[in-house]
Amino acid sequence: MKNILLILSIIFTSTAWSQDVPFDKSAFGDKKDELKEAKKQLKEGDAHFEMGTVHYKDAIPFYEKAQTFNPNNSGLNYKLGVCYMSSIYKYKALPFLERSLELNAAAAPPNLNYHLGTAYHLDNQFDNAITAYSKYQRVVQHDPYELEEIRLKMKQCDNAKKLIKEPVRVFVDNLGNSLNTEYNEYGASISADESVIVFTARRPNSTGGKIDKNLNENFEDIYISYKNENGEWSEAKNVGEPVNTSNHDANSGISADGQKFIIYLGKKNGGDLFESTLTGDIWSKPESFGKHINTDYHESSAAYSPDGRSLYFVSDRPGGLGQHDIYVAQLDEKGKWGEVKSLGNVINTKYEEEAVFMHPDGKTLYFSSKGHSSMGGYDIFKSVYDASTKTWSEPQNLGYPVNTSDDDIFFVISASGKHGYYTSMNSDTKGLRDLYMITFLGEEKPMMLNTEDVLLASVAAPTKEIVIAPTIEVKDAQLTILKGTISDFLTDEKLEAEIEIVDNEANMVIATFKSNSKTGKYLVSLPAGKNYGIAVKKEGYLFHSENFDIPKTAAFQEVEKNVRLKKLSVGNKIVLRNIFFDLNKATLRPESTTELNRLIKLMTDVPSLRIELGGHTDSQGSDSYNMTLSEQRAKAVVDYLVKNGIASDRLESKGYGETKLVNECENGVKCSPEQHQQNRRTEFTVLNFEN
Repeated sequence: MKNILLILSIIFTSTAWSQDVPFDKSAFGDKKDELKEAKKQLKEGDAHFEMGTVHYKDAIPFYEKAQTFNPNNSGLNYKLGVCYMSSIYKYKALPFLERSLELNAAAAPPNLNYHLGTAYHLDNQFDNAITAYSKYQRVVQHDPYELEEIRLKMKQCDNAKKLIKEPVRVFVDNLGNSLNTEYNEYGASISADESVIVFTARRPNSTGGKIDKNLNENFEDIYISYKNENGEWSEAKNVGEPVNTSNHDANSGISADGQKFIIYLGKKNGGDLFESTLTGDIWSKPESFGKHINTDYHESSAAYSPDGRSLYFVSDRPGGLGQHDIYVAQLDEKGKWGEVKSLGNVINTKYEEEAVFMHPDGKTLYFSSKGHSSMGGYDIFKSVYDASTKTWSEPQNLGYPVNTSDDDIFFVISASGKHGYYTSMNSDTKGLRDLYMITFLGEEKPMMLNTEDVLLASVAAPTKEIVIAPTIEVKDAQLTILKGTISDFLTDEKLEAEIEIVDNEANMVIATFKSNSKTGKYLVSLPAGKNYGIAVKKEGYLFHSENFDIPKTAAFQEVEKNVRLKKLSVGNKIVLRNIFFDLNKATLRPESTTELNRLIKLMTDVPSLRIELGGHTDSQGSDSYNMTLSEQRAKAVVDYLVKNGIASDRLESKGYGETKLVNECENGVKCSPEQHQQNRRTEFTVLNFEN
């Protein structure tokens, strides 16, 4: 029996070797010139192959020509497969790796099953991938690092089989020629309203115009594009100097209003994070986020919180759970970044975390990870922060086909939660990596033929029976985007003004922003669940205030509010929208404190200012009652100002009742609660002012 097995083994090995065709004249005796050319191509390919992984892609065209001449050489098929695995065309590797093993399994390199497993994994052949990984596992069983990686990949295959059975409903669309070219585009960030997109590209016309020899790629530059009135992206423009330099300059994140963005610079400390600010239409020279964020280690990506006071970032500094972990830093009272804390083991794993993004709702974190329930490489996850318990929810995989068996990274999502943006290699790519938009369709609704059943009675007057359709849960983002322009009331000149966001219940300023000095545009994100006071201030002008009371259950909305500031001059008046009274009383509620203090500051800063405080009611109730209530409320505001140091001879109070309605809600006219609310207001009018 042993002799028979030996003979069969020799026959099998001989057969295998006979299939493996060498580049030799014995195999191609009648094709001398073609063989010579093929060997030349093979030699050129080997020269690039031997230079290391970053040069593998340059070997591909030479190897392909040699392989066309001789498709049955196991060594060439192996090298060509490995080269494709190190390129962006990984999906092309599988047939070459399979062919190499088929031609000569006995002479296969030790890592062939590793590459073959990865190729099967990327092709969604998960059982074949697990088989190949298992074979490689036996090769590296004494290498703890390699063993851990293989176990992770096998676990990812199991995850993938589950996720792929329940795909999420999405559309995936290429963002088109305005943004994508034949070169690499990736790492996009968007403003909250999707009006601005910033991304990284490797193009020959980069600022330095050179090739990074270590990567064998063009240097990175940052590009920007704006959405026009037709909803189309403008031709992407290089941001230029001083943002882009002759080195690598990569986009990492943009603020909700599009006025600041985070830059990754790779020339210091292995990679640091910097910030550039838009003044008019000029981006400032990038400034470092400081020593608490930037270290001697690798800080690779970051994202702002919607209020701009927290920075979520990725670092491989010592003390983390994995190689790269996610941290958060807080802005202190002096405007410096400090108080760096890890997000902990709910978010971070012993594997890699990358590409962090905080949604404008201020609580939903998106990031990429090789751990958790990844189906291969980096997958995109989300976790929601519970402020009451100060905990993060278990990270949720965004599902297939948003996530794939390859790396899925650099994901951001609009404020509405309807559109995601990411980088991918799809069949409709314009060249190498391209930017894509994902449209989330939500859960499929059950078929409903009609929600109104018309019963036959007569053609002129049919009888109708209302049929209640089942409730479909709408999972919109719970926040309000407030945006618009700020300008001069008379000249319409666009103004740079300070926008102050106040939590009225806490009487605390929670964020400050500025409108653009050239366009006057502003945008603020207001997560649901708070009563917000909004104040727009500029020196030489009366401040403007707005109130937004947004319940926790409020769905996503965009509100456009153009603010026209009035100069500080006699006769001008403003509405104090964040002064509140108890129902049918003249008692100031605590939520009024910030607005009242803002008025005190104005009176203190302008000693010559004399004003009238006017109280106004809606048209509900009797005329006499409304007049008395409005007088009492106006006097309550004056009393507060006097109590806090403003001279009484600079203040007058007057009640107007319902005599100066701002709409047509006269007695007898049916009005909405919102219309009545517009009439219930406290105004102040400038009586005297000297420059």
